Amino acid sequence: MKEVRDTLRQDRAPIYEALEEFKKMRVVPFDVPGHKRGRGNPELTALLGEKCVTMDVNSMKPLDNLCHPISVIREAEELAAEAFGAAHAFLMVGGTTSAVQSMVLSVAKRGDKIILPRNVHRSVMGAMVLCGAIPVYVNPECDDRLGIPLGMTVAEVERAILQNPDAKAVLVNNPTYYGICSDLRSIVKLAHQHGMLCLADEAHGTHFYFGDNLPVSAMAAGADMAAVSMHKSGGSLTQSSLLLAGPAMQEGHVRQIINLTQTTSGSYLLLSSLDISRRNLALRGREAFGKVVELAEYAREEINAIGGYYAFSRELINGDSIFDFDVTKLSVNTLDVGLAGIEVYDLLRDEYDIQIEFGDLGNILAYLSIGDRPREVERLVSALSEVRRRFGKSRAGLMRQEYIDPEVAVSPQDAFYAKKESLLIANTAGRVCSEFVMCYPPGIPILAPGERITKEILDYIRYAKAKGCSMTGPEDPDIRRLNVLKEGE
Repeated sequence: MKEVRDTLRQDRAPIYEALEEFKKMRVVPFDVPGHKRGRGNPELTALLGEKCVTMDVNSMKPLDNLCHPISVIREAEELAAEAFGAAHAFLMVGGTTSAVQSMVLSVAKRGDKIILPRNVHRSVMGAMVLCGAIPVYVNPECDDRLGIPLGMTVAEVERAILQNPDAKAVLVNNPTYYGICSDLRSIVKLAHQHGMLCLADEAHGTHFYFGDNLPVSAMAAGADMAAVSMHKSGGSLTQSSLLLAGPAMQEGHVRQIINLTQTTSGSYLLLSSLDISRRNLALRGREAFGKVVELAEYAREEINAIGGYYAFSRELINGDSIFDFDVTKLSVNTLDVGLAGIEVYDLLRDEYDIQIEFGDLGNILAYLSIGDRPREVERLVSALSEVRRRFGKSRAGLMRQEYIDPEVAVSPQDAFYAKKESLLIANTAGRVCSEFVMCYPPGIPILAPGERITKEILDYIRYAKAKGCSMTGPEDPDIRRLNVLKEGE
């Protein structure tokens, strides 16, 4: 659904409007939060501004309750559902991590299988730990030049479905961090033909609902649920997100699942930002994202003209593992400049005061959205040219990032809660990992609980650390040790 029909309703922002009315009431606060509209914390008020702290209020009758919305929050969710073409929409204040985990927990319990690609965000694997579901991996193909995992092929998804007819759902990245899209319509159709649900991690796909000539959105493709990061390309405050559901999902059940883990003290700053951002996208999203696409295309052309860099786009489409490409994503391969992506990432920040989204072993991603302007893009292009001139070298010795097929020995939940021991990382080859190891961003686990540690994985971790990747996940913050399952347990 690219554009909403009823712009009169979409012109509303019921949560924000209720907050504005509440301010006029001059209510004396004998409730939380304890800063009492900022009076108790003048430094916080100076930092955020008086208007902001006066809107940091608690749930009450005039403002509704996120756990059981019946008035303004309910109306905001109905407007979001209409704008995104969903049967139901849920406002989420725990980030898209919370939305993804609620999505998985809504369809699976302990022992249930979910078919999914291995290059999922850690939130998906965290949901597996929480509910005890068992992942069935569809190992993605890998682009030899770029070293990035691609989408799931329809044939591989079908093979996984036929081998696991008892699976409850298929989960799809739409798109991946790099902008790669699978054939979502065909995967949805395949899942439904075999009595399975289809879930979409759309953390990086908010704009699919409001742009022209962009990949299909999950709801338009017929998916049953989608987790959408409004705070990424949609313009809302960090940590605010949406969980969308199709007609096959029971609204009350999904709400109960959300309430298991989401706060009972929902931030009205986050909620109102979702409300206002939805209104903005519904009324002006098509025009705004059209400009983002133009900016990204201009940036790609200029970066590719520098030489050495490869800002890739729709020329990669092969109709299968790369069924479509999100042209708003400014993904750039750096290896021919003789630098790992993380090295370019660090240089842009440290030498040129430019903060991009992430760098991995072979690529960088500059995240473009509705807030970007041409002059910032020109500054980025100029800096990349300077990086090549000042720091470029032979690519000899650079490790090409590759997808490593996981060997799943134990379910994520069993491994996470099993008896374990801590070993020096060099001594863990052959053992089963009981924790996560990942570079963040993008937050795709190199190791997840229950996977066997191999020499290839250890080499990858050592190289990523040496190149300066930000490693997270293990109990040991220095990643010198890993927790593994006790042998014989």
